[in-house]
Amino acid sequence: MAQAMKIAIVDDEQDMRQSISQWLALSGYDTETFASAEEALKVLGPDYPGIVISDIKMPGMDGMQFLKKLMGSDSALPVIMITGHGDVPMAVEAMRVGAFDFLEKPFNPDRMSELAKRATGSRRLTLDNRALRRELSDGGQIMKKLIGLSPVMDRLREDILDLGQADGHVLIDGETGTGKTLVAHALHAVGSRAGKKFVLISCAALEEEALSKRLFGPMQPEDSLLPALEEARGGTLVLEGIEALSEALQAKLLSAINEQGTPGETRIIAISNLQEAGKTSEDVLRSDLFYRLAALRITVPPLRQRGEDILTLFTRLCEQFAEEYGCEAPQVSAQEAAQLLQAPWPGNVRQLINIAERAVLQARRGSGTIASLLMSDHEEMQPVMTTEGKPLKEYVEAFERMLIDNTMRRHKGSIASVMEELCLPRRTLNEKMAKYALQRSDYLV
Repeated sequence: MAQAMKIAIVDDEQDMRQSISQWLALSGYDTETFASAEEALKVLGPDYPGIVISDIKMPGMDGMQFLKKLMGSDSALPVIMITGHGDVPMAVEAMRVGAFDFLEKPFNPDRMSELAKRATGSRRLTLDNRALRRELSDGGQIMKKLIGLSPVMDRLREDILDLGQADGHVLIDGETGTGKTLVAHALHAVGSRAGKKFVLISCAALEEEALSKRLFGPMQPEDSLLPALEEARGGTLVLEGIEALSEALQAKLLSAINEQGTPGETRIIAISNLQEAGKTSEDVLRSDLFYRLAALRITVPPLRQRGEDILTLFTRLCEQFAEEYGCEAPQVSAQEAAQLLQAPWPGNVRQLINIAERAVLQARRGSGTIASLLMSDHEEMQPVMTTEGKPLKEYVEAFERMLIDNTMRRHKGSIASVMEELCLPRRTLNEKMAKYALQRSDYLV
C-alpha cells in the first residue's frame, strides 16, 4: 500500500501556519506545523515521509540556512519555499541550492495544492526506490524473490551465487519480462560489492548525446551526478538494453573497460533484450566489446519453461494484489490451472503479473474468469492444447500441489484444518506433502 505523505509547514507566523495547514488538510494531506527551523530539524530526518513548506524570512535560522541543512541531510527531500514580494532573486538562489519550487506571497491556494501534489508524488517515488534498494542490498532477501522449484530456477540461483562471487563483467540475456534486472540486483547483492554503489542506466531511454554524457561525462558544475562509470566506482554499473549503444558509444565503453584493467574497478553488468527478436547481443555488439562483457553469462529462462512455478507465482501475486485491493484472492480451478500452465506467456513474468492483477479485480467485481483473461492475451490459444505437450497427469499433480500449498498457507500450517478443508486423512496428506516437497515448518507464523 502507498505510504501516506506528510507536509511539514515551517513559519514563524502562527496565522500563516494555520491557514496553510487548514487548506492542505482540506485537500486531504496530513500536516504538522513548526514555529521555527530549529524546531522542525528535530523531526525532519533523512527519510522523512513527506515534504516541507517553509517561509524564507524567519528569525533565528532563516529559510535559506534551513534549506541548506535539509539538503545536507537528504538532498531528495522536496522543499517548497514561500517568499515575499520582491524576493524572487532569493527564490532563484533557493532553487539553485535544491528547493523543489517556490510560492510568492500572496499566493493562490490552488497553486500551493498543485505544488504539494507534485512534490509528494516525487517524494513517494524517492522513498519507494530507497526501500527497494535497501531490500535488494540484502542478498538473502533478493534470492527469495527468485521464486520457483523448477530445475531451470534452481540452476539460475546457482549461477547467480557462483557469478556473484566472481569479479568479471557479466552479460545477462533472455526474453522481455523474465526478470533480468532483478537478476542483476541479485548478482550485486550476493557478491563482494554488496553495499557499494549500484548504478542502473537504461541505454534506450536516452538520446546518444545525453547517454554519452551520463556514462562518460564531462559533467557541468551544476550537474548533481557524476558520470555513471565514476559514480559506480568500486561497485556495479548495470547497462540495461546494451544493444541500444551506437558504434561510437560501444567504442568508448570498450576503451573505458580496457583502461580499468583486470579486474575492473567498476563491475559492468550488461542486459540484452534481443533474444526474442531472433538476434543475439553477439550480432549487434562489436565482437571485442561482446567478449569483454560476456566473460560471464546468464540466460534467464522464459516463464513457459518453468512448469508449476507458474502456479506458485500466480497464487502469490493474486494474494498480494488481493491484500492491496482489500478483497479475496480468486480461487483457481483445475481447468484454469491447466490453462495457466499451457499458456505460451510471450510477456513472461511481467505478463503474469498483469493477468494476476486483472484476475483479482475481476473477482472483486464477481465476474469474469482467468480463462477469459488468457484468451484476451492469446486469442489463438486453444484451451485444450498444451504448448509443451505434457500429459494430463502432470497438470493434475501441479494443481494438487498448488491446492495443498495454498491451503497450508491459509491455515498457517495447521494440519488439522487442512485435513478438514481438503477432506484428506492425515496419512494421505503427509504422503502428498512429501511427494511435493512441502514442509509444514514453512507455513508456521
